[in-house]
Parts: sequence; C-alpha cells; structure tokens
Amino acid sequence: MHELTKSPPPRRPDLHVATEGEFEGWRTWIRDSFESHVGPFWHRIEADGGVRSAFRVEKKHLNGSGNVHGGCYMAFADYSLFAIATHVLDSRAVTTNFSCEFLDAAREGELIECTGDVSRAGGSLIFLRGKMMSGERLLLTFSGTIKRMKRKPQPQPNA
Repeated sequence: MHELTKSPPPRRPDLHVATEGEFEGWRTWIRDSFESHVGPFWHRIEADGGVRSAFRVEKKHLNGSGNVHGGCYMAFADYSLFAIATHVLDSRAVTTNFSCEFLDAAREGELIECTGDVSRAGGSLIFLRGKMMSGERLLLTFSGTIKRMKRKPQPQPNA
C-alpha cells in the first residue's frame, strides 16, 4: 500500500484514499499493477455527484519528443471509464470497447484531468464518454463500453 493512502471500508479493500499531498482525499485503486506502475492515477466524487480523475505528468509519462505518451493517455482514459462508472458499477468489469481522438499534447508538470458521463447503463453493459483536459486545453476525447462480470460461485469445500 502506498504510504500516502489509507484503506477504505472492507467492501473495497483495493480502493485507497490519499491522506496527504496534492491528491489528499482523492481515491485510487491498487488492484491493477499496470495502472499502479504507469500512474498513479486518482479520482474523486465532486459535490455535484460527478467524478473527476487526475494525474500529474512526470518524466516517466513522456515519449521521446517530451510529450505525454499516447499509451499513457489511453491508460488514464481507461482508468477514468471505471471512475466515471462508480455510481453504476457494483461488481468487477472489463473494458470491451474503447475509442479516442488525440487532440493536443501535454508536457511534464501539467495536471491532466478527465470528466465524463454514463450514456447508458444496462444489465451487463455500461456505455460512457469523457474528455481529458489540461487546464482549458482539450487533450483527448474518448468513449468506451464496460461489461459487468458475473460473480462466479465460490467452490464449496468437500463438495
């Protein structure tokens, strides 16, 4: 567990809340080792109920030209899909579709944020869209579909 985080209630042991620093009070998931390696990525629920996710660009996020790598943009947008779906997602899920449009570059030190909304939440599929910004600059627009995973019954001992 990251030293700047604390554990949330037992229902989500993989969700941690920053207790200090720039993202104090923001949440992150630690179950995904790729996101933990590429990030850290953070999200919070705003006063109006919307979800905002963010990260501060570090040297490790840059490509050879000194701009944020497109793969980092896409990984953060995928993270943001799940953050945006917080209010309608009550079980594990996977991304089944993802589309994006690269619009502008970001550089080291910038704060990058995503917001978005759920277009439709059905029984097994959740459709979402969002935008990635640095200040007033639109960097990326994206949309995706998340599929809820059915919970597998736990095997009974000696059954």
